[in-house]
Amino acid sequence: AYERTCRYFARNSNSVVVSVGYRLAPKHPYPTQFEDCLTAATHFLRTAQDYGVDPSRIIICGDSSGGTLTAAVAQALVNRRDLPKLRAQMLIYPFLQSVDFNLPSYQQNKDIPILLKERAIVLGLKYLNKDWEAVKLMSKWSHVPEDLQLKYQKWVSADCIPHEFKTRGYTPSTPLPLLKDICTLLQPVFDPVFSPLLAEDSVIARLPEAFILTCEYDVLRDDGLLYKKRLEDHGVKVTWCHLQEGFHGTVFLAVWGRLLAFRS
Repeated sequence: AYERTCRYFARNSNSVVVSVGYRLAPKHPYPTQFEDCLTAATHFLRTAQDYGVDPSRIIICGDSSGGTLTAAVAQALVNRRDLPKLRAQMLIYPFLQSVDFNLPSYQQNKDIPILLKERAIVLGLKYLNKDWEAVKLMSKWSHVPEDLQLKYQKWVSADCIPHEFKTRGYTPSTPLPLLKDICTLLQPVFDPVFSPLLAEDSVIARLPEAFILTCEYDVLRDDGLLYKKRLEDHGVKVTWCHLQEGFHGTVFLAVWGRLLAFRS
């Protein structure tokens, strides 16, 4: 599905593009996908010159769940002294956190195709091989233990979202108290491999320069905004592009521009 997109990037940026055919869930359970991407990135960093590539100019990139994998791989590589440092990371409307599904972008865009709020949560649970029935519980009960709520509040909060992104509507909401069963079931969602926004400050501060693309009509918009803030707070340079008319899937569909036309 992405070959056309990758060819477009290679042609228009005059770059070598390596597309990783990582194994897919649910046949191959989490975190197989991350491990495949990390293995591929590590191999290419070691052998880049065999492909005529300058090892100091390697960028990793992904969109949506691929953006999650990109962020996680970048984090996994920060302490590797046996490899060249990444030049940059490109995150295209990435999924980055599973702490708060009531951020302004989740409220405003919950019913906007192609990524509806419920579908985003269902896909995440399928990725973890969890029962999708947990979606109903997650929308009502807290799945975050109190000690983690306090820890994550400074990173994942509507208070960190600029006011202009709340003007289309936002109502602060407090979930019902912690439901222990769902807390135990969903413990993996707090792993930074699944939710890169939850990585420790010591990791965030060492990340390479980033490009982040967000779309106004996307439930994942605020994930990108929150990650942008965390990176900038730690002195990491961020190039941010916000598509005011954009929606989730814009980049993928834009390559098929002869068939579909839209402003962004």
